Amino acid sequence: MNTPIPSRPVVLCLSGHDPSGGAGLQADIEALLAQGCHAAPTVTALTVQDTVDVADFRVLDREWVVAQASRVIADMPVAAVKLGMLGSVEMVATVIELMGQLPGVPLVCDPVLRAGGGGALGRDDVGYAMREHLFPLSRIATPNLPEARILAELPDGTPDQCAERLLRHLEHLLITGGHGDEAQVHNRLYSRDGSVQDFVCQRLPGSYHGSGCTLASALAGRLALGETLPGAVRSALDYTWRTLRDAEQPGHGQFVPRRLPLDL
Repeated sequence: MNTPIPSRPVVLCLSGHDPSGGAGLQADIEALLAQGCHAAPTVTALTVQDTVDVADFRVLDREWVVAQASRVIADMPVAAVKLGMLGSVEMVATVIELMGQLPGVPLVCDPVLRAGGGGALGRDDVGYAMREHLFPLSRIATPNLPEARILAELPDGTPDQCAERLLRHLEHLLITGGHGDEAQVHNRLYSRDGSVQDFVCQRLPGSYHGSGCTLASALAGRLALGETLPGAVRSALDYTWRTLRDAEQPGHGQFVPRRLPLDL
């Protein structure tokens, strides 16, 4: 009699579809596979974009999103939830409703407000709704510095200033670097108890499409596997750096992280 193969941890992903395959749900799926997890992707929005920028997007009806995710929740033991593009205040409310079905499950919130090329992926009030209503439900949020400034309403704020304001709404915050011209990239993990931990890595040349999705998904996967938060952050940052080091340029715009080994 064959011994049953243990199931991989299931991570529910709620994010948009990127037809270029660089970001969004495809990035989530690949990054989670690389962590040894099973991705359960729920589509929140459809986008018209490539590796250069986003041209348009359409948020799905909330009923469709609830139906997708609820079937997964009823069928599989969800070990973590990863949020990406939501695109509307109504979708923020939809996620809150879904999390009511998942008490105690860690939520990783990647507050996607703009594409890597700068195009908007939601109205300004989406960021406010995420900060006020989703951050309190999240184990951790992973904004880059431009996103943290929008969320904190501090256009010229430093990472420390943004963190001080945002930690009023959640327990842990990872603000990622890489948007300046410094030789080393500083990623900083802030916690409401006052602790701060720096993760420094070498700056890589070029710009990348889907790096934030890759990081947040890998972090959700490590939490689903049972890692402590600081260890999961380190594992996810190390993995993401390697995907950027090995990135390729399939189009005319940004590089795309290589999230899976070449032999797959």
